[in-house]
This record gives sequence, structure tokens and C-alpha cells, in this order.
Amino acid sequence: MAILPILRFPDPRLRLPCKPVEAFDARLADCAADLAATMRAAPGIGITAAHVGILERLTVIELAGPASQRVYVNPAVTWFSPELQRHAEGSVSMPGVTDEVERPARIRLTYQDLAGKTHSEEADGLLAVCLQHEIDQLDGIFWIDRLSRLKRERIVRKFRKAGE
Repeated sequence: MAILPILRFPDPRLRLPCKPVEAFDARLADCAADLAATMRAAPGIGITAAHVGILERLTVIELAGPASQRVYVNPAVTWFSPELQRHAEGSVSMPGVTDEVERPARIRLTYQDLAGKTHSEEADGLLAVCLQHEIDQLDGIFWIDRLSRLKRERIVRKFRKAGE
């Protein structure tokens, strides 16, 4: 497992939609393992292939350490609850800044595993937040796009100032 370099905001590749994974092979499994190692080193609880410049629909999420690792290939949300929740979000591509984002409290999604088998599941709480956040990234939507213009500008200023 390699720790890969993470793209930093405002790298334009973070705004590009990712292509579906078509080959379920050793390269994909190795990429998922590298993403997990990179996420832990960042540190973070979720990462996409897009965060390291690989424009494929692959994400790894660990909410409670390595034993909780979940790999989602070609994930897509198929249903959103009308109830909303607010949760602090940030990004491995924009370390050191967070803000509250409002999202649906529950979702249903479809995805494939590393072998290509299709699954469907429902998620709520932090898992629902993380999945929506990472699927947005796979669609080329950076998390700050979900904030008001004023909050987004404040976050960008704070991040730039921290990098000086």
C-alpha cells in the first residue's frame, strides 16, 4: 500500500466528474488499498480516487478505524429522505477547515464492490453524510459548493491564509 499525494484545493481536477469503473481487477483493489492508506495518513474518514487525481468512481470510507472500512465502486444515490441533518464537513484536499453542511438525513444507494457485484443499501447518520460528500466529489462537486456564497468565501480565505 502506497500513500499517494493528495490534490489540494483549488486544483481544477477536483471539479471534474469521474468516469465509471469498468475493470474489476487487481489494479482496482490496489488503488482501493492505496486510497485507504492515504486517507489514514491524511487523516480522514473518507476519500475518493479523485482526491489523488484518478478520475474513477471509487471511494473508501472508514468511520471507526480499519475494521470499519467500506469500499464503494460506482456509487449512486437512488433516494434521499425529506428530513435533513447538519454535520461538520471538511476535505483531505482542504485540511484544517470545516463548516456545517445540510444534507438529507437518510439515503439509499447502489454501488459495486471490488469484484463488481452490485449492492443496494440504506444509510443514515454519519455514514449518510460521508457517502453524500464523497459521491458529490465523484460528480465534481466540492464540499464547499454546498455552502452559501458568504460561507464559501470565508472558508477559502481561511484556507489560503493558513497556507501562507
